[in-house]
Amino acid sequence: MQSVYSKYLLLLLAIITIGCAKRGSITGGKKDTIPPVLISSLPKNGSINFIGKDIQLTFDEFVKLKDVSKQLIISPPMKLQPEILPATASKTLTLKIKDTLQPNTTYSFNFGKSIQDNNEGNPYQQFKYVFSTGSYIDSLTLGATTKDALGKKVDNFVSILLYEVNEKYTDSAIYKQAPRYVTNTLDSLKIGKFENLKKGKYRLVALKDANSNNKFDPKTDKIGFQKDFITLPNDTIYELELFKEELPFKSINFSQASAARYTMGYEGNSKDVKISIKKGTEEIPYLLTKLPKKDSLQLWFKAPKGDSVKVAISKNNYAKSYSLKIRDQKKDSLNFTTAISETLNFRDNFEINSNSPISKWDVSKMKLIKKDSSEVKFTTEYDAYNQKLKILFTKGPQEKYNLKLLPGALYNYYDMKNDTLSYNFTTNDISEYGNLKVTLENVKRFPVIVQLVDEKENVIASEFSEKNTVLNFELLEPKKYTLRLIYDDNKDKEWTPGNFLALRQSEEVIYFPKELDVRANWDVEQPFDLSK
Repeated sequence: MQSVYSKYLLLLLAIITIGCAKRGSITGGKKDTIPPVLISSLPKNGSINFIGKDIQLTFDEFVKLKDVSKQLIISPPMKLQPEILPATASKTLTLKIKDTLQPNTTYSFNFGKSIQDNNEGNPYQQFKYVFSTGSYIDSLTLGATTKDALGKKVDNFVSILLYEVNEKYTDSAIYKQAPRYVTNTLDSLKIGKFENLKKGKYRLVALKDANSNNKFDPKTDKIGFQKDFITLPNDTIYELELFKEELPFKSINFSQASAARYTMGYEGNSKDVKISIKKGTEEIPYLLTKLPKKDSLQLWFKAPKGDSVKVAISKNNYAKSYSLKIRDQKKDSLNFTTAISETLNFRDNFEINSNSPISKWDVSKMKLIKKDSSEVKFTTEYDAYNQKLKILFTKGPQEKYNLKLLPGALYNYYDMKNDTLSYNFTTNDISEYGNLKVTLENVKRFPVIVQLVDEKENVIASEFSEKNTVLNFELLEPKKYTLRLIYDDNKDKEWTPGNFLALRQSEEVIYFPKELDVRANWDVEQPFDLSK
């Protein structure tokens, strides 16, 4: 008997020992990856002759809403957004319609990824609830893709709009009215897809809609459009190229900033703006410069304290005048800077930037010396609009330079002169750079602009060609570049965006399909077939 008890005791000790040895955290099983499932809706999804104001959606588990204001797409759009209750996790969501519904219209509510289970956040992907206030559900579909007209990066959350073309339609509708139908690329879709459309004629538009109001605001929004009206049914997948329209020129405010400096903000393009400054009938001379990194101009002119002047601004059909009384203010201090901190690349020029216009300079008080103490011949070139003095010379490889400007080498608009300025910089060996020869094939028309851009889409090198098909980009820093060609149809040597009211698309841009790897001490020859 005692032997039996001893066996049971040993067995119990073994179980306890094994239990102690296997202590650990409870895992709770596998992670839930299953999205919620809709088990009922009231009225039923796909209902016709809808007249209610409330919609109830019941799921098999507790759900929550995430980013519903961005993800939910209601088509046709409603002026008053529905209220969705409750705000906390629940198995049933109630939509309370606040807007007046249009007769004989199919409505769709696409929730995107906004409905998620409460515990793990698994989204119910692209759940859509549809009903009709008429006797049938419209069933036609349409697809559209979007891209940037100039850059390679594709915007997300692009609204794609359809405006019904009837006797009331005008192209100004995109500024004032909600579209008949709307969809959105959201944050991951490559194609915006319309469903539940009715037969008819439409204007197809895409908006990167900053205000999320389904109306085009040229100040903030990018737009793309199909030039011709489209008709449904239609199985074409349209591509819409987004661009930011160039605003018409407009001056914004005009004020005195210092003793002889006046600033004026503007919208649009300030190129070729006309300015007149008068004291009575006397015309006052002035200088015009650009305020760095801002959409503002600087006007420099001298007028006695207490005088009143009239400034007239005009460009094309725009004209505005300002009356200004001159105040006593301090003169701007005199500062010079350079963007070259240490190394001057062979493709760059040494530039001296001034905070005020340089009125005159004396090259006899400037000296450029290389490391063997011999002088280097140079010339100067002044960019008055940007207040930059360029020092132009033939650069040598692996060279050290010192540029010294003695007092009086530079005088600014106030007739202030510089103190002694000294700049040290070096050059690399030519073998540290690469060369690229691009051969254009099957060019449709000239002129063209061929550009190399970096990963941030900054233009590193650019060539304009009216007939040449072989273009050389020499002494490039070793890195990966993106190659693109612009058909410069208006011959202004820059890319020109489109205009909706003129139904003018942006100038065509074609990208070489792969990045170009320019390496040090390499010569790369790259054909660019523009027919592909």
